[in-house]
Amino acid sequence: MDEACAHEQDRADDLGRLREAFCFPYASGKDGETLLYFCGNSLGLQPVGVASAIEQELQKWSSQAVEGHFMPPEPWFRYHELLRDGMASLVGAMPHEVVVMNSLTVNLHLLMISFYRPTSARYKIVIEEGAFPSDRYAVGSQARLHGYAPEEAVLRWSPRAGEDLLRIEDLADILDKQGDQIALLMLGGVHFYTGQWLAMREIVKMGHAAGCLVGFDLAHAAGNVPLSLHDWDVDFAAWCSYKYINSGPGGVAAAFVHEKHTQDPSLLRLAGWWGNDPDKRFAMEESFVPVASADAWQLSNAPILSMAALRASLDVFAQASMEALRDKSVRLTGYLEFLLEQMPASSYTQITPKDPNQRGAQLSIRVHTGARDLQQKLQEAGVICDVRRDVIRVAPAPLYNRFHDVWHIVQILRGILHGS
Repeated sequence: MDEACAHEQDRADDLGRLREAFCFPYASGKDGETLLYFCGNSLGLQPVGVASAIEQELQKWSSQAVEGHFMPPEPWFRYHELLRDGMASLVGAMPHEVVVMNSLTVNLHLLMISFYRPTSARYKIVIEEGAFPSDRYAVGSQARLHGYAPEEAVLRWSPRAGEDLLRIEDLADILDKQGDQIALLMLGGVHFYTGQWLAMREIVKMGHAAGCLVGFDLAHAAGNVPLSLHDWDVDFAAWCSYKYINSGPGGVAAAFVHEKHTQDPSLLRLAGWWGNDPDKRFAMEESFVPVASADAWQLSNAPILSMAALRASLDVFAQASMEALRDKSVRLTGYLEFLLEQMPASSYTQITPKDPNQRGAQLSIRVHTGARDLQQKLQEAGVICDVRRDVIRVAPAPLYNRFHDVWHIVQILRGILHGS
């Protein structure tokens, strides 16, 4: 529990410089003292460059009004294209397979319109037990849209009795027994509650072998763990950008569609004028000609102010590779785990996998008594993290958290739980 060890790791951290690119909230009543922030799995910190990025577009709106759609330096007409490369690099995609648009659940619905095409033989959707509520609502409503009762059409991949984590062999069993009835696997990449990173590449192979399409909600995976959506042959995915990607509350989301699908103009989709061939958008023609990229799933023009905030965050990501961020994340979360293991096991249970290859920058800690009371005491001590039911989620983000932050939160936890 040596504080000097934490400082030594911070001095050796090449990514420590990126901490200065973020704004930290201040502790109430404590002049100049910042909070310990471990809530990037819910809302990432504001990049310092956000204010000027938004102000630039406000000034453009003020001085150019509608002409801002076509005037330099970044015409609004193609503003979403400025985000394409940066976002694609975070998820392991070809740039033309990614589009920034809408919000997460809206994107999931738009994608499922195209990729959940049930037949009398194949109509079931598999989701994970305990999926984020919005995902459960979305797949259930998609089933109803096609005339199926959710309790009949939606299958749950569940942990075994007495366990918290999902086993890949249990998904294999579902596919073995009901694969010819399953149209779609629609799963989270990283489970929001347990922090388990699912074996996405293996899941895609299993799903495709059973004749299913495979899509992911990457809300807790994008910007957190290394992804290779193109190489893994994922059919589609969607994610928000306000968690690990730090685009601000309710920030604009993104979607991925594998190029094997973007090249198919006959694929059914909900159409809007921003998904049309950009060279024909203002021709006002009757026919919809989808552009041969993920842009074809766009409906409307870009929310510029929200995208400006996201652009500022992607500029920070551009200063470090996902490989470097992942390396720090593994060490940072591993250090948190190591320090927690020095505490008496009677006070908590870690439900996030022990294997670093099965988790991202989050440890979910089941508190045996009074989780909400513990969260309140942590907040009073200057720590921001969140609670879900009986679980405290602690997420050390490699872009801005230090090893000393991790050391500090464990000292505070020890003091609260054990009076030391």
